[in-house]
Amino acid sequence: MSLGDSPVKRKNDGKWFIDLTPRKGDRNRECPDPPGYSTNRQQLKEASGAAREGPDQQLINKRSWDIALGPIKGLPMNVFIMYMSGNAISIFPIMMVGMMFFRPIQAIMGIKNTMKMLDRADNKHFLTFVFAMGNLLAIGLAVYKCHGMGLLPTHESDWLAFKTPLERREFVSGGFSL
Repeated sequence: MSLGDSPVKRKNDGKWFIDLTPRKGDRNRECPDPPGYSTNRQQLKEASGAAREGPDQQLINKRSWDIALGPIKGLPMNVFIMYMSGNAISIFPIMMVGMMFFRPIQAIMGIKNTMKMLDRADNKHFLTFVFAMGNLLAIGLAVYKCHGMGLLPTHESDWLAFKTPLERREFVSGGFSL
C-alpha cells in the first residue's frame, strides 16, 4: 500500500482529513459492527426466538438484578443519614423521615412500571418480590426512626386523651372524726 492509496490524505492547505468514501471494488473499507450488534441473520433469529441465551440475556439479567436490588442498596446510606440527623424533632430529621416513607411507597405504587422493566428477565416474579421487600425494609427503617424520635404512640401517656377519667369511690373531708 503506497502513500497515495492511504485513506488519510493531505490537502494542499496543510490540514489533515480522512477520505471515507468507498472506492470501486474495495469491500474491506466498511466499518466493523459495534460490540453487541450484528447484521448476521442467524444471530438475529436466535435472539428473537424462545431460546434466551448469550451475552444479551446475561446483560438483561444483570440489569434486572440491579433494578431489583436498588432499594436494598440504598439502605446503608439511609441508616447513615438517620444516625447523623439524630433523634431531635427538627426540620431536617422530619423531612428525612418523610422522604424515607414516601419514596418506597411511591415505588411500591408504581411496581407495574418496574415489572415492565423486568419483563425480559428470566425470573421476573422473584425479582419483583425482591424489589418489594427492599421497599418494605426501607419503610420499616423509617418506622424505626420515628420510634427513636418518639413520634410513635407507644406509651400509655400517649393515649391519655382516650382514657376515661377515674371515678371516685370514697370521699374524705377534713381531719375530724365524726
